[in-house]
Amino acid sequence: MSLSSSTGVTSVCYFHRLALVLPSTGEVGEGPISSNSFSTERRSQCLLSSCPPLWLQQCCCDDKDTSWPKLIDLCAIWDPGVFLHAAGWKRASGTARRRLNEAETLSSVREAQVERLEAARPRRPGCRERGPVLRMARQQPPPWVHTAILLCLLSLTGAIEIPMDLSQPPTITKQSVKDHIVDPRDNILIECEAKGNPAPSFHWTRNSRFFNIAKDPRVSMRRRSGTLVIDFRSGGRPEEYEGEYQCFARNKFGTALSNRIRLQVSKSPLWPKENLDPVVVQEGAPLTLQCNPPPGLPSPVIFWMSSSMEPITQDKRVSQGHNGDLYFSNVMLQDMQTDYSCNARFHFTHTIQQKNAFTLKVLTNNPYNDSSLRNHPDMYSARGVAERTPSFMYPQGTASSQMVLRGMDLLLECIASGVPTPDIAWYKKGGDLPSDKAKFENFNKALRITNVSEEDSGEYFCLASNKMGSIRHTISVRVKAAPYWLDEPKNLILAPGEDGRLVCRANGNPKPTVQWMVNGEPLQSAPPNPNREVAGDTIIFRDTQISSRAVYQCNTSNEHGYLLANAFVSVLDVPPRMLSPRNQLIRVILYNRTRLDCPFFGSPIPTLRWFKNGQGSNLDGGNYHVYENGSLEIKMIRKEDQGIYTCVATNILGKAENQVRLEVKDPTRIYRMPEDQVAKRGTTVQLECRVKHDPSLKLTVSWLKDDEPLYIGNRMKKEDDSLTIFGVAERDQGSYTCIASTELDQDLAKAHLTVLGRPDRPRDLELTDLAERSVRLTWIPGDDNNSPITDYVVQFEEDQFQPGVWHDHSKFPGSVNSAVLQLSPYVNYQFRVIAVNEVGSSHPSLPSERYRTSGAPPESNPADVKGEGTRKNNMEITWTPMNATSAFGPNLRYIVKWRRRETRETWNNVTVWGSRYVVGQTPVYVPYEIRVQAENDFGKGPEPDTVIGYSGEDYPRAAPTDVKIRVLNSTAISLQWNRVYPDTVQGQLREYRAYYWRESSLLKNLWVSQKRQQASFPGDRPRGVVSRLFPYSNYKLEMVVVNGRGDGPRSETKEFTTPEGVPSAPRRFRVRQPNLETINLEWDHPEHPNGILIGYTLKYVAFNGTKLGKQIVENFSPNQTKFTVRRADPVSRYRFTLSARTQVGSGEAVTEESPAPPNEATPTAAYTNNQADIATQGWFIGLMCAIALLVLILLIVCFIKRSRGGKYPVREKKDVPLGPEDPKEEDGSFDYSDEDNKPLQGSQTSLDGTIKQQESDDSLVDYGEGGEGQFNEDGSFIGQYTVKKDKEETEGNESSEATSPVNAIYSLA
Repeated sequence: MSLSSSTGVTSVCYFHRLALVLPSTGEVGEGPISSNSFSTERRSQCLLSSCPPLWLQQCCCDDKDTSWPKLIDLCAIWDPGVFLHAAGWKRASGTARRRLNEAETLSSVREAQVERLEAARPRRPGCRERGPVLRMARQQPPPWVHTAILLCLLSLTGAIEIPMDLSQPPTITKQSVKDHIVDPRDNILIECEAKGNPAPSFHWTRNSRFFNIAKDPRVSMRRRSGTLVIDFRSGGRPEEYEGEYQCFARNKFGTALSNRIRLQVSKSPLWPKENLDPVVVQEGAPLTLQCNPPPGLPSPVIFWMSSSMEPITQDKRVSQGHNGDLYFSNVMLQDMQTDYSCNARFHFTHTIQQKNAFTLKVLTNNPYNDSSLRNHPDMYSARGVAERTPSFMYPQGTASSQMVLRGMDLLLECIASGVPTPDIAWYKKGGDLPSDKAKFENFNKALRITNVSEEDSGEYFCLASNKMGSIRHTISVRVKAAPYWLDEPKNLILAPGEDGRLVCRANGNPKPTVQWMVNGEPLQSAPPNPNREVAGDTIIFRDTQISSRAVYQCNTSNEHGYLLANAFVSVLDVPPRMLSPRNQLIRVILYNRTRLDCPFFGSPIPTLRWFKNGQGSNLDGGNYHVYENGSLEIKMIRKEDQGIYTCVATNILGKAENQVRLEVKDPTRIYRMPEDQVAKRGTTVQLECRVKHDPSLKLTVSWLKDDEPLYIGNRMKKEDDSLTIFGVAERDQGSYTCIASTELDQDLAKAHLTVLGRPDRPRDLELTDLAERSVRLTWIPGDDNNSPITDYVVQFEEDQFQPGVWHDHSKFPGSVNSAVLQLSPYVNYQFRVIAVNEVGSSHPSLPSERYRTSGAPPESNPADVKGEGTRKNNMEITWTPMNATSAFGPNLRYIVKWRRRETRETWNNVTVWGSRYVVGQTPVYVPYEIRVQAENDFGKGPEPDTVIGYSGEDYPRAAPTDVKIRVLNSTAISLQWNRVYPDTVQGQLREYRAYYWRESSLLKNLWVSQKRQQASFPGDRPRGVVSRLFPYSNYKLEMVVVNGRGDGPRSETKEFTTPEGVPSAPRRFRVRQPNLETINLEWDHPEHPNGILIGYTLKYVAFNGTKLGKQIVENFSPNQTKFTVRRADPVSRYRFTLSARTQVGSGEAVTEESPAPPNEATPTAAYTNNQADIATQGWFIGLMCAIALLVLILLIVCFIKRSRGGKYPVREKKDVPLGPEDPKEEDGSFDYSDEDNKPLQGSQTSLDGTIKQQESDDSLVDYGEGGEGQFNEDGSFIGQYTVKKDKEETEGNESSEATSPVNAIYSLA
């Protein structure tokens, strides 16, 4: 890649905030550019404000001439802790070389990965080093390195930005594309945005005439923008607004122009109606089906399908040309199996239009379309199609020409006919095809060269050849060029009295013309300016003044297009100012190069100096280097470089400064790398990745697989220092890259995992040595995927009996790839092969061509012949039908014969095509002799074997007799009966069955379920046992005999009674502990008494931890369901076991334990016990009665006093005197008539206004009556007291003061 210029003007490239000064003839390569090639008169300055991606941060400088930057060396390695340039490759250690090679993996990491790493970086205008740089291959730099250089070259068009708070002319920031195609269903939007100070105003021209927006109600302009919006919601035709638009942005310093925007409305016209006759063509002849789509804007996408919307299969014989036509190099009979419809998809409307389908009629000498001939090596001669030399279907003739514009794609196409189908090859006369830009399409029928340049012009030719000959077509390619920039004009910022120039240099073919304008008007018609001189493509300004501010336009054009650029001239007198935030913190990696930026602005352009830690000497030289744009480079960061750096910008109008604090961090290093591994499928693999990093930085470890981000599924476990894969599968094979990264740098290491997987499918199956009953099958083995192939399984499929179903045919060792297969008559075989190794089986190969064998009589008869009755007077004969390999011929059928056994009657016979036959009007359950013989059109099979079957069964006629019952225990009985005679069974005796049900319980008033139950006794037996009965119950029982048809008649009903049994466990056994002295037990009667209850037995024992007391046994009457246990001590717990008893004995027991006492149970219980004792004493009851009587008398006195009204002296009765601020104080009296509801001292008012005693006061009245102070069931007296007190307060709120004894006492206090 190179830059060329006719004048040799130096350009400035912004690369990692480093001004890369490239001469117009400088070659961009791997090595540095010599500083001798630069002219000191061409120096330029640049200001940068952002950091580059991680992989652009390694750079180097010319140590001999630090006044000039040079192209960075992207090929640097770390060994260890010091970067070596590409020249140091030979001196690098083995570890360094391995790391360098591993770094190539990043070249294939997608853009998403790079963006993720970029997003993780803090963004600050000041630069910080991200190193160490990702290590890259020296010999072949990754593609993104070239991209980086390209981005650097593209940045030549960058310009210095004026801060927006300063006055400046307008600048166009956003505009629509030159060819603007819009959807007719949407509103039209034509974008135009600009910046400037003051904010610019906008107006438009349409077709070079002023466009008055105010006169059209559909057209509006966005606020603070020049963007036009044309609204069609109220009607109107978008086509009326087609034309060429141009936007003008104006403020008092000048006018900027947009491109001329050509507005067009998208069109998707309908396909014209037409009736297409069938296309008749001879087999082997060429054919072109023309599409001729309706012209759309933009052009539609063409594709071919059948009328049933099935895509047309394309190959080198049948393919679609670039013009949309469908070309057949030669037509085959199989092409007639479908029709052909051209479809056009329009981009904006997202609609697909389908043309009427073509129908083919192929004339052939061999009408039999044998699919087995499609893959035949000599398919055409086998079908009788004459072979012929190639000829071109497109383009016509032997030569043609084509013109293409520079930067576009060149598409050359050659489509040829011939038998066999020709192959196409491409060549360029006098040279090779550009391998980096050329690619073949459409089965080599098209050659595409991307991004065409002048070097791609010349003569190309395509060669079409088959075994009959070859033909060539030459295409002469001419490359023209629309204008493209060599030097685009940049904004010019000058101080008063300075000189400058605007350069507008472009190239093209033909050579473009240059036209200068100022503020949108031709420069010739502008007022004369003595400080301005026009010299062709350059405008020179001398001794500029404030009045020279304007926006200049350069328009360069030729017949293929135009370029329009705006560049303003701004004359400013501005003291220095800093553009980045103050006091930035920048963290860098030890031993890396880094660059500290100090973005600034001023006019005249200020000079910049750097200082460290307040030192007076300027930093330049040695380990430091200052570039002309003010950036400070530290060539190798050391610990002592940490500190505060100050940049000072100075011009004649003043100075400005800023500070940057630099912190040095240790690099991130992988010290234990993952190693290559070989694993068998299903095993577990662990890849190590142990990292050392700076502890102040956050470490992130991520993994790539085959250079793509690794998805951690449920079979993988990612830890800080390893990756574990469980159940390794074939898809896990590949390269794994561990990336250890912080926000400043990263390191990586790679390992390869080899998985012993299933083999790939065999391919290219071929049938040879075709014989009547055999064929040789040959195949090419697939990849064994690291595990040797042990076996090959050959399968076949036939299309008559079970089409699409594959069956195993034979198995062969893994060392062979050819085998002779034994075949059956009259089968249309198709074969496939499966490879097997220790890991598993491959996918089946693609099927071979078909091979049909000749027919023969069957050599076997159907299997599994059976005769069974489905009704009492029939017999159904069934068998397993024979498969395709046993049929041996067409029209396979079966001869069915039957007769009664041992009667010597003649055979009955019938021919059946299915797999069953029903014989009717048969006696009940009679044996028959049955034969089934196979037959096809070639003859009968061998004599079949005789099978015994039986006709249908009928219900049994007799029931078991003399049924005897013997009670075994309370839940089981023994049965005995007389068996029925065999002739009464009328079928196959399956079992004897007893039906029984519980009639009632011997206990009165006990409901029982009378649901019938059954017990089966298989076979011909005379006795059995029925179990799982309920004790102490009345039962009834009946017996039947059962055959295949069902139950026979029932026997005489027998009754029996089960004796008493032991009861079930008592229900709902509850243990409660109301206090620490007693335990209450309660229970319910058993659900199943199973007899007459005679009582309950309770066994309990005290325990404390592992210590057990003496067991105590209590017996209770059957009606007792409660019991209270007096505790021996308040600490031990008790375990209770309760069971019910009948005369038979004790039943199932239930066990419970007493609850554990709370931690504070002992003092609480003592307190509540004392309270209970007091409440039950006689003297306490008498005292409470006296207090109640006194309260009643006081209430009566209170009511009498209140009814009189007036004022009463109360000061001497109150403990606390009234304050002087009390508004009711008059002569030591208090007016009760106005203050009835005012609470007294020592009380508080509740939410509803009633008086409530303060918590500090206590009274026995709050305990309630003594009889109510009993223990609760949980043994808590305090809880009862609390509830009682709350309840009284609630009741007091609902009543008046007069009815509350407590409030009455307070009122008289």
